Amino acid sequence: MILNAENTIWITGAGGLIGHYLVRTAPLYVPRACVYGLTRAELDLMDGAAVQARFAHDAPALVIHCAALTRSPHCQARPALAHRLNVELTEQLAALARTASFIFLSTDLVFDGLAAPYAENAPVNPLGVYAQTKAAAEQIVLAHPGHVVVRTSLNGGSSPTGDRGFNEQMRRAWQQGQCLSLFTDEFRAPIMAEITARAIWELAASGRPGLFHVAGSERLSRWQIGQLLAERWPSLNPRIVAGSLKQYTGAPRPPDTSLNCEKAQRLLSFPLPGFSAWLAAHPAGTF
Repeated sequence: MILNAENTIWITGAGGLIGHYLVRTAPLYVPRACVYGLTRAELDLMDGAAVQARFAHDAPALVIHCAALTRSPHCQARPALAHRLNVELTEQLAALARTASFIFLSTDLVFDGLAAPYAENAPVNPLGVYAQTKAAAEQIVLAHPGHVVVRTSLNGGSSPTGDRGFNEQMRRAWQQGQCLSLFTDEFRAPIMAEITARAIWELAASGRPGLFHVAGSERLSRWQIGQLLAERWPSLNPRIVAGSLKQYTGAPRPPDTSLNCEKAQRLLSFPLPGFSAWLAAHPAGTF
């Protein structure tokens, strides 16, 4: 599709972190498009008939599907709901958009964390319910030759609810006086949601289908991420202690899901930054 044309675009999950940034940045990348940021209040995605009727009415040329049940403990506790939201809904939307452009947001957690960094062609081995539903949905989306899957990592930023970014969750905990135990042996490739949104818009404009990794260029442990944010917010009196996956007893967590993003990077007009570099380039009041 031609992204500067007067097309209609759906962004599901607009009340979440990445969806919110996609809606916010749409005027920069698709200034003439009619963009619908779909929240639960706007459209109940669990209502299949309503979704089909709205899709027929709007006839979107591009659907960016961010809506999902994303919190791993919730997915572990309610696997049927996770499957309904993350797999069945994705299947419906991907089919409705079979003649349009469709971009599905997935996760680095589809990997088991034993062979990082992961390129797109690495075999997946999801450990928890959330990751399993995302891996299943990826296969459904990629069965449509023109569709796109974007895997990303921990995203930060300012969400409408104030609790979706990893930075927001840590800040809220410290504001409540909590001491956070952060793993020194669990690694991710954190990225700010505004960067993820920019990359998604550019990938959409490229017209290239398939699977892409979009994450930060710096591999950091949870402990290192906490240290960086603690340095940024000394007024919160942030407290952290070093923890280890070896002592963790909850839902399964992969130790290292850092991503190789070279495939997407070749199509982007800007370098995907590491989290430390992004923080250094942005003042403390940015989030």
